[in-house]
Amino acid sequence: MPAQPFDVVDVKTSSSPSASSSERLHLTLAQAQRLQLAAQGLLRAPRRRARRADVVEAIARMRLLQIDTIHVVARSPYLVLHSRLGEYEPAWLDEALAQGKLAECWAHEACFVPAADYAWHRAWSVRRGTHWAHRHAERMHREQREDMDGLLERIRANGPVRAADFEREERGAASGWWSWKPEKRWLEAWFALGELMVSRRERFQRVYDLAGRVIAQLQPSFDAAPLGLEQDALRRRFILDAVRALGVTQARWIADYHRLKPAVTERELAPLVASGELIEVAVADWKVPGYVHAEHADLLAQASRGSLRASCTTLLSPFDPLVWDRARAQAMFGFEYTIECYVPAAKRRYGYYVLPILRRGRLVGRLDAKAHRAECVFEVKALYLEEGETPTPEWIADVAEAVAATARWHGTPKIRLGRCRPANVAAALRAHWRGKE
Repeated sequence: MPAQPFDVVDVKTSSSPSASSSERLHLTLAQAQRLQLAAQGLLRAPRRRARRADVVEAIARMRLLQIDTIHVVARSPYLVLHSRLGEYEPAWLDEALAQGKLAECWAHEACFVPAADYAWHRAWSVRRGTHWAHRHAERMHREQREDMDGLLERIRANGPVRAADFEREERGAASGWWSWKPEKRWLEAWFALGELMVSRRERFQRVYDLAGRVIAQLQPSFDAAPLGLEQDALRRRFILDAVRALGVTQARWIADYHRLKPAVTERELAPLVASGELIEVAVADWKVPGYVHAEHADLLAQASRGSLRASCTTLLSPFDPLVWDRARAQAMFGFEYTIECYVPAAKRRYGYYVLPILRRGRLVGRLDAKAHRAECVFEVKALYLEEGETPTPEWIADVAEAVAATARWHGTPKIRLGRCRPANVAAALRAHWRGKE
């Protein structure tokens, strides 16, 4: 196996029957945290410079990469990859999509997924119809069928389009689907319904084409086998994928990963434990079982021996899989987190675009950031330590280097630091950065 820029552990599939409660492997919470970080590619710092292929591999490891268009810093998918790969070219993500190595679909939300998994997502979208985007698109088609069908025929006859190819007659202050020009809403509706796909992006703008034409370009070639599976078989696949991506999880956290409905229960997981596809574990202070994918059996053994060591310190996107589930982040890391860019300004506690700080296996703080690209300035409006954190010299060095690494990668290497809590952290961080000049 070639060297990877992030932590990779070779694993073997276990086919052993599930253990009784007295025979379950027991983990401390810290061991469970490291297992989850290892599964997500956030346990160890990159060990070499990233390569193009690492982008697809990182997404395959997470199973999906959520898309968000806010670019106060870097757009979320690029930042999520930076947290795992370190210094890499954001254009590699765009290239992988254009080359058919990735596809876009509705999963957790709008996401990039490996091309090899796209057939599963397409089959699932046909059978569930429960995602808000799919329901909204169906209603729009019922109400605006003639216009939507006409747009689809135009693309069939003339080829791919962008929303920017259509003029907007008026502008409003609202946001969301309802404020888009009609053609943008119709394009997004056809995308949600699966008739259109995203063939590539131009400056992050979607280029839409007929699904059949995009599917024909996927690498590896599209395997239609999942389309014939029943809903239970598809649901089982996504349950297993979520457990694998999370490393270790409670049943109640599984459904959120791919927006499954209804919620996943321990009873539903029992056959997967009995078949050896999942391993049931006990985690300290959890009143319910934890679950680990059998492919992580060796990783689980390492965690239980205490041999997993966390060395990665990095800034996380607000939409990183590690923190997007508030209940999971709270239970796993004691980290209370709300994405406040959707909260009215007067009600924000920490700021508009707040990046969690991961330091050596723990979520130790957060910072409100903004990139001023024209000035090459990375502004940290405010930085907050979690209660109980002690800013030792090693702590300062780790966090200062993580901020500087993100700033350099983003092309905004000048760091402007605002207020900190506690206040004495600011002087220590500035001193570290001055010493590196």
